[in-house]
Amino acid sequence: MNKKRSSKNMATCASEVLRSNESSKIQKSLAASVLSQSDPNKVTGSAMESKAAKVLNSDKYSETTKSLAASVLSQSDKKR
Repeated sequence: MNKKRSSKNMATCASEVLRSNESSKIQKSLAASVLSQSDPNKVTGSAMESKAAKVLNSDKYSETTKSLAASVLSQSDKKR
């Protein structure tokens, strides 16, 4: 069981990203992961962790995308 959950602000941001036609595929993917973390039985997978890490290490992504990526990584409950 994962004790880490998405904050209310991040969940709201993720919801807005998923509803927007302007959002990129990477934003929607990260947003879905952020929202899934509201369930304590969900744990961030290694593929999503890798994707989020690449976003954070790149200069080409927006602040919103980087915030979602940071949230995904902060919810990781496993040592990889």
